[in-house]
Amino acid sequence: MPTAVSLFSGCGGSDAGLIKAGFSVLMANDVLPYARDVYLANHDLTDYQLCDVAQIRSFPAADLLVGCYPCQGFSQGGVREPGRGINRLYLEFARALRTIKPKAFVVENVSGMVRANYKHLLKNQLAAFRRAGYNVSCNVLSAADHGVAQERRRIFIVGTRKDLDFKYEFPQPTHGLDAPLPYVTIRDAIGDMPVWPEGEFYGRDFHWYYLSRDRRRGWDELSKTIVANARHMPLHPSSPALVKLEHNVWRFVDDSPARRFSYREAARLQGFGDLVFPDAKRGSLDMRYTVVGNAVPPPLFHAVVSGLLPIF
Repeated sequence: MPTAVSLFSGCGGSDAGLIKAGFSVLMANDVLPYARDVYLANHDLTDYQLCDVAQIRSFPAADLLVGCYPCQGFSQGGVREPGRGINRLYLEFARALRTIKPKAFVVENVSGMVRANYKHLLKNQLAAFRRAGYNVSCNVLSAADHGVAQERRRIFIVGTRKDLDFKYEFPQPTHGLDAPLPYVTIRDAIGDMPVWPEGEFYGRDFHWYYLSRDRRRGWDELSKTIVANARHMPLHPSSPALVKLEHNVWRFVDDSPARRFSYREAARLQGFGDLVFPDAKRGSLDMRYTVVGNAVPPPLFHAVVSGLLPIF
């Protein structure tokens, strides 16, 4: 069984994909306590280091290194400041890469990293990984193309150690109009779940910013992107449709009950299946949304890492 070390692991979206692909995850790491709680409730064999990655002085030997370092500096939903220190966490990943020297590595981040004003930061990351001794390629992939029921685009950076002389190929779509399988819809993902799960969804009013865009999709469509902020979670399809009144102003077509997706529905729409959420004090409603929305969709990560299996 090939082995992996996971950094910036969150609640385990990347690692669920790894485990499905046949990897043993030796170590995971993050700074968010409830992310660790959820991770270990679902994958209890991994050594989870709850600390700043800079505090980790040694790493276990492993075949693969993966990391999904925070993306607030690039994210469409973040402050989008390319000079923020958080954008340099890739240097900690590169330190681990030089230490472990795995056969390959995989990095996931938001697709906004390819925007013109951030491209120099992407180039810096690619250069650091190449200096560490890896052939590196990157591509933006759609989660929907790989069996996830939502509109979610992410960039992946994949590297293989130069001495292996292995050419990595990014996965081709398995779902969609020109693919072997149809898209997975909201109905496919959550159609069997209760329509009004008491205590599991954010029930506050829909403020003006929420109603500045259309956040609803129908049962037989892909969901809008699952986000980490409970207030901005997309609408459940049982909610009435939204109609545009003017620029950045939308309203419900009628007064029927409306709600956001629950955190359990969000987990399904991310491709987790029925994720276990431990009832810890730190596991507030908002925090449950946060750890799910920050995660990598497991089916998407599985698709990416499966292309590396021939070298293990």
